Amino acid sequence: VELMEPAVKGTLNVLKACSEAEVKRVIYVSSVAAVSINPNWPAGQVKDESCWSDKEYCKRTNKWYCASKTEAEIEAFDYAKRSGLDVVSVCPGLVLGPMMQSTVNASSNVLISLLKGDESPENKVRMIVDVRDLAAALLMVFEKPEAEGRYICTAHHIRVRDLVDKLRSIYPHYNYPIKVTEVVANGDRGLSSEKLQNLGWNYRPLEETLVDAIESYKMLGQ
Repeated sequence: VELMEPAVKGTLNVLKACSEAEVKRVIYVSSVAAVSINPNWPAGQVKDESCWSDKEYCKRTNKWYCASKTEAEIEAFDYAKRSGLDVVSVCPGLVLGPMMQSTVNASSNVLISLLKGDESPENKVRMIVDVRDLAAALLMVFEKPEAEGRYICTAHHIRVRDLVDKLRSIYPHYNYPIKVTEVVANGDRGLSSEKLQNLGWNYRPLEETLVDAIESYKMLGQ
């Protein structure tokens, strides 16, 4: 109730308003959550824009955020077909980098929890993109007439253990997790942003994203 209905209804309300205002193109920000949760995808094969999360599987396994993102994006493209509105979606991974707001959002808290020594985080793969690179991607797909369909927007795939090691090498004095909980590897080779890169997109080094993120947290008193 908290995730599904607002995601779908909110999306359709905005798209209908765009149609009424005679907007030519809408860039819809989705998420890799609408791409990556698909147990039927061939094991070991990199996921591209043709892969959709299985929303029924997400519901059965209580992955409601993933289900809401998937259903809302499907509805957005269905509305585009019915109305003729030009809709292009961008599916970013974990968005990090300097914050503009003073309150911590869920994405930034993933990094902050590691700096504060979160107890036994899972050693899952994090698909990270810098907020500035995401902004550049959104502008690119808006401006380029040839942009169409979906675009995965991720830059760095890194396991939490390796991320902690990288953070420790830059900022050695934080209270990092002592233990990382191993998770069962499922052969997933991650997601590809090749389609977006072929459009001209590129991204900055992970170290720059992490440093600029942490320095912004410090400036904001986090």
